[in-house]
Amino acid sequence: MAKKISNTFTNKELLGFYEKMFLIRKFEEKAGQLYGAGKIGGFCHLYIGQEAVVTGILSSIQSEDTVVTSYRDHGHILARGVDPKYVMAELTGRKDGISKGKGGSMHMFSKANRFYGGHGIVGAQVPIGVGLAFAHKYRNEKKISRVYVGDGAMSNGQVFEAFNLASLWNLPVLFIIENNRYGMGTAVNRSAAGKDLYERATVFGIKGEKINGMDFFEVSQAAIRARDHIYENSKPYVIEMDTYRYRGHSMSDPATYRTKDEVSEMKSNDPLLSMKNKLLKDFKVKQDEILDIETNIKKQIKEVEKFSLESPLPELNELFTEVYL
Repeated sequence: MAKKISNTFTNKELLGFYEKMFLIRKFEEKAGQLYGAGKIGGFCHLYIGQEAVVTGILSSIQSEDTVVTSYRDHGHILARGVDPKYVMAELTGRKDGISKGKGGSMHMFSKANRFYGGHGIVGAQVPIGVGLAFAHKYRNEKKISRVYVGDGAMSNGQVFEAFNLASLWNLPVLFIIENNRYGMGTAVNRSAAGKDLYERATVFGIKGEKINGMDFFEVSQAAIRARDHIYENSKPYVIEMDTYRYRGHSMSDPATYRTKDEVSEMKSNDPLLSMKNKLLKDFKVKQDEILDIETNIKKQIKEVEKFSLESPLPELNELFTEVYL
């Protein structure tokens, strides 16, 4: 697998992907700390453990492609290139937040970065993503809509309606199922009948596969295969990512439904450590190069924290802007 990747990306590009993964991890750790300190209110769903998914998918995205996801969206908007200062300021409810402090954790948005949410309603983003794909086809654009959906939404009716339309109209959409094994506190095997979740899309004629979502290289290669399939066949595709979140469903979830042994076993397959080891062993990247990246990101996160706490609160009249009656 590493040999194949080396023909696709340079070492500099691979280090860039590792940098993005490390940024997401450290950002989320800081967000967890700020939430615990009472600096972040409302809901807060962390992405720790799933970084290889969004970064691997990123490796196949063109700048004008669109992305939409659910409420666990911090890592996704960071992957689209939004400055982490504005993402953290959104979490702290500040004027300089990417959604002006009004959206919070679940409702990040950046049209400039082709990122269309962050959606708090389970599964609601899937029809929206199919709508974006329809717009691409209608305008004869060579663009792909990438739609992330969690395992907990894979029994929702609007998801199947979206699969049906995407297949019926041959839309350029990639469905990415982030199966982190738990919908809130309920294990997938207790809530979803059948073998694999991606097969729920294949019954509509959508081709797909299930892969190890904890490995950047596997995700990247699957994402490239999916992109090429959509380009060549003008039809949708689905990938199920077998991944894992290390923290609870949200910051209010102590995750007592999982054993410590289970979490420890999954952490032994940590996506950041796995990628770092492959860079060092298979690509002969120097340890100092990785250390420089990690040092710079840690410094950046301190600046992000400072910015997010010093940014002013929104003016009261902001309550009445961008509200449609």
